Amino acid sequence: MNGKRLILLAIVVLLAVAPMASARIKLVALPERAATVIRLDNPNATLIEEERVLTLQKGLNKVDFSWKGVQIDEDSIRLDVLDHPEGVNLLSVSYPPDEAALVWEISSGGNYAETVRISYLLRNIDRLITYKAIADKAETQVGLRSYLVLRNFSGEDFEKARVLLDYGEAFEQGIDHEETKRMLFLKAPKVPIRKIWTFDAAQLPWDPERLENQNVGIPVSYRIVNDAASGLGQFAMWGGKARIFQDDGHESTIFLGEDNAPLVPVGEKMELYIGDSRDIVVTQRKMKDTRINLRKNDAGRIVLYDTDELITAKIENFKDSPATLTMIQHIEGQWDMKKCNLECKRKDASTLEFEIELPARTEEGPAVKELSMHYHRRNVRTR
Repeated sequence: MNGKRLILLAIVVLLAVAPMASARIKLVALPERAATVIRLDNPNATLIEEERVLTLQKGLNKVDFSWKGVQIDEDSIRLDVLDHPEGVNLLSVSYPPDEAALVWEISSGGNYAETVRISYLLRNIDRLITYKAIADKAETQVGLRSYLVLRNFSGEDFEKARVLLDYGEAFEQGIDHEETKRMLFLKAPKVPIRKIWTFDAAQLPWDPERLENQNVGIPVSYRIVNDAASGLGQFAMWGGKARIFQDDGHESTIFLGEDNAPLVPVGEKMELYIGDSRDIVVTQRKMKDTRINLRKNDAGRIVLYDTDELITAKIENFKDSPATLTMIQHIEGQWDMKKCNLECKRKDASTLEFEIELPARTEEGPAVKELSMHYHRRNVRTR
């Protein structure tokens, strides 16, 4: 028995004539696990499922289960009978005072070598997901790999276990207490990408020319779509740290950056930040912001009003190649759009997202596109 293994399991057969029928008997020998599953479906808790063969005799049996030194949530412990569910019944569960233990009272209809499944939530065993993406020199696709980093500080050793995420294939892996292991579980060699520039009007300056001694850059990302066309799309991709590289064309790679990828459901986009670019310049201004439809209280004070607002943005592409700019605009409160010259997607009640395709620059100068939004905000309260 491994010295770190601290869960003990004992069986007591209770006979009507036995004077010690109500006593608990503790053994130091541990029945071997027939199988163990470590389920990592939930990022906040780890579920352990282990199968064991219990030697039950006909009549009343008591099974003692203790876990001193192991971080088990005692309220989560469950026992399921697998071989004879009709003939073997769990009658009660008791918890001895001041002990990390419980006792199952089991009625058996015969003498059985019974397979049972014991499941429980185990603390201090968790996982991290990391990604590594290597873009080709043309920046049209990436080789994407995802790794599971399994960390065990639970007090329990697992000589061999079947590890399951909520996606990807299960794999056999042993891991001891205080051990960390890193395993490759997703490999997609040719995932299409789009290089995306993102201007968020709530985060970037509207008029960079007015900033002295500052060179404003626009964040650039590789966009990956989690779908079948990309060689993905079989499951949601958990969030995790991503490191991005690019093939330099000389049998080596360039490190582009590091990002924290969010959870990406099937069909949604993952955007991996690789740095800032000054090849695209956005100059945005508010051309009109007036109050209309004034409402006053009995004292003649304005308490509510609407607004008439106009925002324009000039977008210049100084690159020798086409580019895609994601422009994010924010309109707070209740509002309606009177006129907008470009199509957009409404992300939520106050956020608009524009996907703007920019042609390459010409000999005459940068390619230019303009955005114009004319809208009203309604029922604005006077502060």
